[in-house]
Order: sequence, then structure tokens, then C-alpha cells
Amino acid sequence: MELLTSQGFLIRRLEYGDTDLILTFLTNNHGKISTLAKSAKKSVKRFGGILEFFYLLELIIRPGKGNKPAILQTASLVRPYENIRTNVIHTAYASYWAEIIYHFFEDHTSQDVIYHLFEFVLEKLNQQSIPADVLHILFQMRFLKESGFQPNFMQCSCCQKSLDQLAGSTCCFDLKKGSIVCQSCLKQERSNFMTLSKGTIKHLIWMNTQELSQTGRLKYSEKAIDESKRFLERFVPFCIGYTPKSLIFLKKIQKSVRNN
Repeated sequence: MELLTSQGFLIRRLEYGDTDLILTFLTNNHGKISTLAKSAKKSVKRFGGILEFFYLLELIIRPGKGNKPAILQTASLVRPYENIRTNVIHTAYASYWAEIIYHFFEDHTSQDVIYHLFEFVLEKLNQQSIPADVLHILFQMRFLKESGFQPNFMQCSCCQKSLDQLAGSTCCFDLKKGSIVCQSCLKQERSNFMTLSKGTIKHLIWMNTQELSQTGRLKYSEKAIDESKRFLERFVPFCIGYTPKSLIFLKKIQKSVRNN
């Protein structure tokens, strides 16, 4: 069987037995692939300690036959993104992005847009050329778009009034409907609603419609960043039906940073 060659990022790592690892990669031409790395915990010659998160690797994989797993034959380091691993908040952000990719997307399905998005945010996070909070917002907004859960910020889901037609400087967002809802259409039950300012919403719309290379140019207010993060860190898990463990850790780190 022909070997697969691809570049990819490790997005999940599990121990398997005494010496093996089960590794899942997001690759640039084969989507998400889970592999068995035999003797990876003791083989210095083949892997040399490079099977780490946020490393860009060149991979050679032998596809599995039947129910047998794919086998990671060799891996070589392309880029380590070393500055991410030395910063706890950056590591927490990147871990969260990797986890939602792992849990949402199926194996062996093309994910070119998500791959290039992940590569972009890791590169900028490593360079520290765009604030980490902005990259965090960017990744989640683009993830929602590509996974089919893009929020409707353009008009009320009930009466179809546009955002600019809604009265006041804030509006409600219905998590269940994935849409803004005007005050006159609100029901009594509001447990699945969040309040967002129109300014924050317009920032989020802008971020999802521009080229990735342009996203670092937008200047966010502290209020817009806080609102966007609070909204996305609730809406993304709501959409995927799962609260990532890395998000729980991320919130602890964020709380610790705010309190210091």
C-alpha cells in the first residue's frame, strides 16, 4: 500500500501500552489522521522527542488495513513554534483550538481551510505579531463559519429586522437559534440568551469577512475583546455539544491573569 506523505500538526496524544503512542494529526492534504506510533516513547532514533503539540512535522504514514490503525513510519521537524510552549496562556489557547478541531472533524476528510487557519494562528501566536486574544477570537469565528455554525448577526431571526434597525446600542443573541433577536421578539425564558453590544458584533462580522492577512489591522477595545471571548467561549461549546477540558483550563488561567 502506498505511503502517505504530509505535513501536519499533532492535535492529540494518548499513551498506548508501555511504549506506543496513539497520535492524531491535522494534515495539510489528508485532513485529520489518527496513527499508531510504535515504540515512540523509547525510540530516540526515529522520533527524537519531536512528537509534541504545536510542532509542524513532515510525516510519513502507512495507511491501516481493515480495522488496523495507520502507522506513523517517520516524522521530522519542520518548525517548532517554540514561543508558544514557553507561555502558559498561549499554550492554553492553542490547546483549546486543537481540541475542538479533534472533536468536531472526522478523520480523512479534507480540511484545507481549517488547516491553514490553524497554521496561521499558530504562526502569529508564535511571532506575537497579533495579540493572543484577537487570534483566539479569530480562530473561533472562522471555526464556526467552516463548521456550519456561523452566527447570524445580520438580522433578527424572528422579525427579520436588520442589525442597524434594532433599537439601542445592545442586542440579544439566542444561542439555540444562533442568531440575534430584537427586544420585541424576546420571550420570557432567557437562559439561552446573551447580550452583546452592536460595536462588538460589527467587529466579529468584520473578522469573519476579511482575508486572514488583514485581521491583525483591526483595533479592538478591551470591552469588545472581553465580550467576544465570553460569547465565543460559550457559543462554540454549545454548538459542538461538548465542553473541552482545555477550555476549563483556559478559563482558570484567564481568571488567574485577571486577578494578578
